[in-house]
Amino acid sequence: MRNCALKLCRQPMRAPSSVFLDFLAPSTVKYSQCRHASTTAGTAGEPKPRYVLSKEQREFMDSALRVNQAGELAATLIYTAQTPQIVRSYPHLRPLMKHMYDQEAGHLKTFNGLVAKHQVRPTAMYPAWEVAATFLGWSTAALGREAAMACTEAVETEIGSHYNDQVREILSWEADAERRGEELDEELKDMLATFRRIRDEELEHLDHAVANDSKEAKPYDPLVDVIRFGCRTAIKISEKI
Repeated sequence: MRNCALKLCRQPMRAPSSVFLDFLAPSTVKYSQCRHASTTAGTAGEPKPRYVLSKEQREFMDSALRVNQAGELAATLIYTAQTPQIVRSYPHLRPLMKHMYDQEAGHLKTFNGLVAKHQVRPTAMYPAWEVAATFLGWSTAALGREAAMACTEAVETEIGSHYNDQVREILSWEADAERRGEELDEELKDMLATFRRIRDEELEHLDHAVANDSKEAKPYDPLVDVIRFGCRTAIKISEKI
């Protein structure tokens, strides 16, 4: 039985299509069969079988990419709306505002590419989030530097937490793969590294906000609480719609 399973995993396959190579695509019969032989793989220097995502895991990744794309779009629009008012009153903040915007624009470009590559449906709430993010950026900047920074603190607190949840989930899959004698798809490993990098950059923005007196905003608690609640609500909606 074991020899049969190993023989099946070693069978040559025709050149796969791009969809076949996509780890978000439904698993195929051959990959499913190879999973049953996973306990014998890797004993003689052979590569480990690929960990095949379940339907629920693929749906999680679809949702993660959709939400992340929407969140990065909102972040770029917030900074776009805030920057003119902030740098007009505080010219020394121009480099910081540009730095944060450039990072968010890079994040958005990354997720635009991933969403297109994996054929993930973007959120249908795009138009609403565009208006909401622009208004949030403009209105907090109108309240002053401290309020604008409080906005960044609130948004990045929620976004950082959300990226952490995604990282923990993928790490749990990696642990499961190790127990099975399998390994994650290389692209999924790269995506995990990307999520971690972007999370760290978002938390860097939070630190910049606090260093620039976000907690001096008036009224601080109601402003931050409302923005954080709005972010959590937008995340939940974008996961489904």
